[in-house]
Amino acid sequence: MTDETKRPEGSDGDNDKPKKRGFFSRLFGRGGDEAEAPAPVPGDEATAPEVRPDARAPVPHDQPAEGGVEQAEPPAPHDAGEDATAPEVRPDLRAPVPHDQPAEGGVEQAEPPALHDAGEEATAPEVRPDPLPSAEPDQPAEGGRAAVEPEPAPAAAPVPAPAKKSWFARLRDGLSQSSSKLTEGITGLFLKRKLDDEALEELEELLITADLGVTTAAKLTASLAKERFGRDVTGEEVRKAFAEDIAEILEPVARPLAIDRAKKPHVVLVVGVNGSGKTTTIGKLAHQWRDEGLKVMIAAGDTFRAAAVEQLKVWGDRTGAPVISRDTGADAAGLAFDALKEAEAAGADVLLIDTAGRLQNKKGLMDELQKIVRVLKKMDPDTPHDTLLVLDATVGQNAHSQVEVFKEMVNVTGLVMTKLDGTAKGGVVVALADRFGLPVHFIGVGETAEDLRPFKAEDFARGLMGV
Repeated sequence: MTDETKRPEGSDGDNDKPKKRGFFSRLFGRGGDEAEAPAPVPGDEATAPEVRPDARAPVPHDQPAEGGVEQAEPPAPHDAGEDATAPEVRPDLRAPVPHDQPAEGGVEQAEPPALHDAGEEATAPEVRPDPLPSAEPDQPAEGGRAAVEPEPAPAAAPVPAPAKKSWFARLRDGLSQSSSKLTEGITGLFLKRKLDDEALEELEELLITADLGVTTAAKLTASLAKERFGRDVTGEEVRKAFAEDIAEILEPVARPLAIDRAKKPHVVLVVGVNGSGKTTTIGKLAHQWRDEGLKVMIAAGDTFRAAAVEQLKVWGDRTGAPVISRDTGADAAGLAFDALKEAEAAGADVLLIDTAGRLQNKKGLMDELQKIVRVLKKMDPDTPHDTLLVLDATVGQNAHSQVEVFKEMVNVTGLVMTKLDGTAKGGVVVALADRFGLPVHFIGVGETAEDLRPFKAEDFARGLMGV
């Protein structure tokens, strides 16, 4: 008898080895197969989702394990390329599965999240924090209490407008080129120097180069020598002495243009060479007289230049002054006649008549200007009541010849000096006043209407000499 047959039933060997099936049992498949089949576990009818090892969500600890013992069900391993059998969860399904939802069969268990292949987009409900916009310190984060709108920043204080310069300040600025030339020259000559013949000769040359003219320069140096010859003088003393003498020369011609309100209208004819600033001067005068309460009308007599007509219309719109015009190339004398009739009918206080620019050496153009005057006198022998010659100060000594010719042709009654802010030849005003004695009604030192002002002798003399 072998050891195997001697071993009693129920010994440890029977427990270790499974009971051997008989031949008939194996032949007919009875008995052992049914007995050995494991009992079904509740919930096995539904195929459990395969849990991949990269699942992020842990299984809840309070989920009961099979057999009633509470334990966490370990995730089943899977290949990287296999698809999860759980239904795919789209990224926009953010809500997690509640832990208290019972699984099929009555056993509470959390549904493990679906997993994804390495190359696919993550299907797990992973919620990444969205970058929050930079908020004010007191603005609550998303999900907190309602955001409080930040208080608007206080409005910036308005920048105060720059102080408006006085007329004398603008005049000094406008004459800065002329005055700097004289000031630097005189200061360079007199650093506690004795006023002798050599010094007087140098002074006279300096005044001539500043366009005061030979006659005026000699007059000024003679007056200085009479009072201070042989004495030690400074540049400032010389400039002050010259300013006083220049003011005396200019005083007789510094007369404003007076409008006679009894004449309806007071006719002002404006003449000058090309580019002297006639049209702009007419616009500025209309602006000033309108501000004084006068009713102003403008006749666009420069019929050869369409731009001049348009420029006057712009000024007319600004000032409310009607502009009378005709087609390009129309007869200027006929336009002046019609304008005078319309101004009389409208009861205008002032009629300003523009004319085409013409050189003083062009006899044909000068004859046309005389024709305008003759036509006006047919209606009223006293018209034009004033004839203003507009002079560009930048031309320097050439202004003398312009005054001579225009004065002879149309009886110029007064001067307007323009563009004094763009030249170092401002001394020509003194030379013209000393030679011709014509009234200087206005001077211009800028582009705006406020930069054309009545001429004042003392202000001009001080501005020219920088004192």
